[in-house]
Amino acid sequence: MTTAIAPVIPRSRVQRLYWTFADGCVIARGNLVHLARNPAAILNLLLYPIVMVLLFGFVLGSAMNVAGGGDYREFLMPGMFGQTMTLGVMTTMVIVTNDAARGVTDRFRSMPISRAGVVLGRAVADMVNSVLELAVLLLCGLAVGWSWHRGLGNALTALGLLLLLRFALIWVGIYLGLILTPESAAAAWMPLMPLTMLANTFVSPELMPGWMGALSEWNPLSATVAACRELFGNPGWGGDSWAAAHALPLAVAWPVALTLVFLPLSARRYRRLAR
Repeated sequence: MTTAIAPVIPRSRVQRLYWTFADGCVIARGNLVHLARNPAAILNLLLYPIVMVLLFGFVLGSAMNVAGGGDYREFLMPGMFGQTMTLGVMTTMVIVTNDAARGVTDRFRSMPISRAGVVLGRAVADMVNSVLELAVLLLCGLAVGWSWHRGLGNALTALGLLLLLRFALIWVGIYLGLILTPESAAAAWMPLMPLTMLANTFVSPELMPGWMGALSEWNPLSATVAACRELFGNPGWGGDSWAAAHALPLAVAWPVALTLVFLPLSARRYRRLAR
């Protein structure tokens, strides 16, 4: 069965930008309303990071060491922030894949709305969800004894880097969601979880075997986590390698590079669906 495609209404560039933004806001609101009416999804969204903080902070944390010394929970929390932002790609991917399988994407294609607005709406909704997750994690971290030590400005910069990483990974999730089946998307956590572990999230790369430490230092997640530790004033940042010494610029460069690659890929893939 073919899907009727809405006719493209000629508009000026300014009008196209306006309607892209307006349609994106409407779709983002719809996505957030749908989430708010699904308490189980909200619980699942917020419970996982809390459980991980308690598990690593209290159950496993007593056996963990930090290279250079320092409190493990202070070392842990920036890693948890970064892992949560990275695993958000699963949320994006599964939602986009399920929308396509249930015909939601086809309904959007048949409506006279901006095609870019559909993708923008998904991105905005996911960013709002990520801010909520990050807020819950911050409160959880403060409750277990974590804090920042280099002023509010540096702390806000660190939070901005975390959200920048999440923004870049949204486009990865949208692209993968448009090419995978729901079954494949649901199984994507298997390769994704080890990627978040093969980083400086829970263990200092200096304490890993040589080849594993080198790989973890060049993980984009490691750059964001190390930069956040530096900005928060938490232990575990810095090192002898080039990647460790330049974590802050890499924490900007990696997300920008991912966005430049996957944003146009996502837009092109969605346009091809609309043909």
